[in-house]
Amino acid sequence: MKKLFLTGCTALLFLSCSQKGNPAEGTSSSETSVGSGPVKTNISGEQIIESLDCSGCHSVSEKMVGPSYQQIAGKYSDKDSEMLASKIIEGGSGVWGSVPMSAHPQVSREEAKKMVAYILSQKK
Repeated sequence: MKKLFLTGCTALLFLSCSQKGNPAEGTSSSETSVGSGPVKTNISGEQIIESLDCSGCHSVSEKMVGPSYQQIAGKYSDKDSEMLASKIIEGGSGVWGSVPMSAHPQVSREEAKKMVAYILSQKK
């Protein structure tokens, strides 16, 4: 049963790597893309996270498939921002268990850094 659950979770991770919601129509020169939809460059890390599939595996305070943002903030500091931004973009595994985090290649380095700043701000 445990193997079936882990297999299902892994499949969910790979299938859920998409943007949620419908992209807005029309873009301006001050917009960049997260996923396939336009996102303003002044968007917050929290808003970027909400526009992606992150909530399928993470929450602010409760461990789900992946660690909570508070757990991540408790383990890492601002000096780890570059590494964490790379993990968001490239994916990874092994740090929090055997279930891999899917890659998000559609996220720019700047957007990933904003996401990391938001996550690290959740430190208890």
